[in-house]
Amino acid sequence: MSEPFGATMDRLVLIANTHRVAPGLLSWEAWQALRDGDVYCADAAHPQLPFLEAAGVGVQILRAGADLAGLRVGYLLGGGDPGAVSIAQQFREKARSGRAAVWLASGGGDPDFVRALGDLAAREGGVELEVVYGSYDMPGARLLDLVSTMDRLRSPGGCPWDAKQTHETLAHYLVEETYEALDAIEGGDLAGLREELGDVLLQVVFHARVAQEREDGTGWTIDDVAGGIVEKLVSRHPHVFGDVEVSGADEVVDNWEQLKAAEKGRTSVTDGVPLGQPALALAAKLQKRALRAGLPAPLVAEHVAAAETLPQAVAAAAAAVADAEDPDRTDAVGDLLFTVAVLAQAVGVDAEAALRGTAKRFRDRLATLERSALQDEVALDALDEPQWRARWEAAAVPIFADEADDEYDEDPDLGIEPEEHDRRFHE
Repeated sequence: MSEPFGATMDRLVLIANTHRVAPGLLSWEAWQALRDGDVYCADAAHPQLPFLEAAGVGVQILRAGADLAGLRVGYLLGGGDPGAVSIAQQFREKARSGRAAVWLASGGGDPDFVRALGDLAAREGGVELEVVYGSYDMPGARLLDLVSTMDRLRSPGGCPWDAKQTHETLAHYLVEETYEALDAIEGGDLAGLREELGDVLLQVVFHARVAQEREDGTGWTIDDVAGGIVEKLVSRHPHVFGDVEVSGADEVVDNWEQLKAAEKGRTSVTDGVPLGQPALALAAKLQKRALRAGLPAPLVAEHVAAAETLPQAVAAAAAAVADAEDPDRTDAVGDLLFTVAVLAQAVGVDAEAALRGTAKRFRDRLATLERSALQDEVALDALDEPQWRARWEAAAVPIFADEADDEYDEDPDLGIEPEEHDRRFHE
C-alpha cells in the first residue's frame, strides 16, 4: 500500500540476537535502538531481560489476546499462528504513540511473529520496518547447540540409554563411525561425509560429557578437549604462531616430530604408535618410524636384506609361507604381509588403502555376479566351476590404478620414491 506524500511512518524495530552469545553482549546499534524506543518481547524469561533492566531499559511483555476470534480472518487464511498474529497486532498498535516500538526477539528469531508482522505491515502500510542485529553467530557457533543437546540427553529427565553410557560402552561406536566416514571419503560421497563427520563429532562430545561427570577429580570437559588441541596446534606450528622459519613441508614435519617427542618425553620412536589400528597400517607406521630412527632400510624386513630387489623379497617371503608348517606358518604369513608393506611404502602406496580398495572391488564383483544370476533365475549352488568362471569373468569390475594412490599422503621425510626404491634398500 502506497503512503500519501509527506505522511508520517510508524517505526518498528526488530532486535535479532542469538542465544549462543552471552546475554548482555549486544551491538552498539542494538543498545541505541533499545534506549530510543519502547521495548517489547513475548518471553518473560528472556535471558537479556536482567541485563536490560540493569542498564535502565524497561521491557513490556506482550501476550496473545484472550479472544483470538476477533482477529481479522484475512490474517489467518495463510495458516499463520493466531497467537503470533495477536501479538503482532498489539506490537503494531504500540508504534502509533509516535515512539519507535522495539521488539526483542528470542534466540530462535520468533519466525511466526515476524511472519505475522510482515504480513500486517504489507496489508496496512504506514510503517517503517527495520532489523537491527544485536548479536550473531560466529563460525562454529552450532557446536554450542551440540553441547547443549548432549547436556539435555545426559541430565535427569533425558534419555535413559544415553545416561547409562560409559567410555567403554561407547568405544566401538567411535570406531564404527570413523570407518563410516572413511567409506564416505573413499566413495567420494561428500554429502555422506558431512553426516558421518557429525556422527564422529557426536562421539567426541559424548565422551567429553561422560568424563565431565566423573567425581574422582579426574574429569575434564569439552572445553578442555578443545583447549588442548588449540594449544597443541599453536605449539607445533611455531612457523605460524612464532618466529621460526621453515623451508617447506618437510621441515614442518621434522619440527612437529621433534616438538612432540620433547613434549611427551618419549624415549623410543615407537612410543605413541596406536597398536589398535589395522595391521597393515600399523606395519607401515612402525617401518616409517624405524627409518626415521636411522635403521638401514634393508633391515626393516627379514627377507629384504637377503634379496636383490623388493619384488624378490616378497617372492621369498611367499615361498617361506609355502614351506612353513604349523605353528610357524602364522609367523611366515605375518612376515609376508610385513614385507608387502615395505614394498608398498617404497613405491608410494598406502598398503591399507590399497587392500581396502581390492576388497571393495571383490565385494562389488561378487554382488554383480549374484544380481546377474538372480535375473537369469539361476541358483548359485547349481553352478559348476566353468559356469562360475564364466559369470565371474562377466562380472569383472574395472580397476582404476589411481584409486589407492590418490588419497595417499606420504610422509615427506620418510617417503621413498618408486624409481629409487631398489637403491635405497640395497645401498
